[in-house]
Amino acid sequence: MQKSVILTSFLLLNLSVNLIFSLSAGAQTQSALNLPADDQAEEILRAEIYTEARSPVDGRFLSAKEYVELQEDLGKLDGATAAFLVSPKLRELIELLKLRRTIRQIIPFLP
Repeated sequence: MQKSVILTSFLLLNLSVNLIFSLSAGAQTQSALNLPADDQAEEILRAEIYTEARSPVDGRFLSAKEYVELQEDLGKLDGATAAFLVSPKLRELIELLKLRRTIRQIIPFLP
């Protein structure tokens, strides 16, 4: 009789724990499915057509037409003219920094 009471209480405890966990998991699943009204699914956002963009030059907002025109203008710049967009002093400084980085890889204790 003692064993049957212990076994019955153990089974009731196990059943109640399983029931509590299943109810809490169901509540979490339900709360995860309730999206806020302003939150759109990723599939919808991927299919959305963008009508505004930011300028890669200065970060201001552009219409789609202005963005395409800016991309065409930037595409017209070839490598030779792009080199002249950076001042010679800045180009020299960049080259010196690259040289310093290379030397520091060989001799790491130099400042």
